[in-house]
Amino acid sequence: MRAACLAVWCGLLAGAAQASGAIADSAPWRRVDFLEEPASAEVRAVAVHAFERGDAHGRPIAIVDKQNARIFVFGADGVLRGTTPVLLGLARGNESAPGIGKKAGGYIAPAERTTPAGRFNSEPGHNAKGEAIVWVDYDAAFAIHRLRPAPAAERRPARLASPSPDDNRISQGCVIVSGAFYDEVIAPVLGRQRGVVYVLPDRIETLASNG
Repeated sequence: MRAACLAVWCGLLAGAAQASGAIADSAPWRRVDFLEEPASAEVRAVAVHAFERGDAHGRPIAIVDKQNARIFVFGADGVLRGTTPVLLGLARGNESAPGIGKKAGGYIAPAERTTPAGRFNSEPGHNAKGEAIVWVDYDAAFAIHRLRPAPAAERRPARLASPSPDDNRISQGCVIVSGAFYDEVIAPVLGRQRGVVYVLPDRIETLASNG
């Protein structure tokens, strides 16, 4: 499965470099605009694939760069609406653990707390407590949501504010942003309509070492 995940992303990035006539003809075309914000080559390639190759099909998108613990949110017009650091799953890995959605709200083993990679059709919704969130994969209980109160020992606000991405692995798998970013960017862009969320995988060597 990990090899398959990697193959999908290799194909996605390759597709961003080569025009796909079928997709380009059937989906809205938009020019990507990062508004001079820095981003990795992989993030830029996925944004091009989403908008200039039509993979987003006219929807707003988010790109989660796990290596740099950062999210980029674009409106349906291809223009960046905002970018910010994020908290990610405690464990490295590119798949959701089997049956993880049924464990939501209960104990999840540290090794199961991964943020899965892939292309997801997102939709706005609410969790069991009525909190507004963006569902990325409902069956796996994988969502984008605002920073919540947590045990002080986890230092979540400090991790989110840290300039280094190395300490941003702490969640049960969800992508977590500050309350202000959620309200100002996530809610108006992805919290009112369906979108597409692309989660870039962890490093290739991580996949290889995990078999």
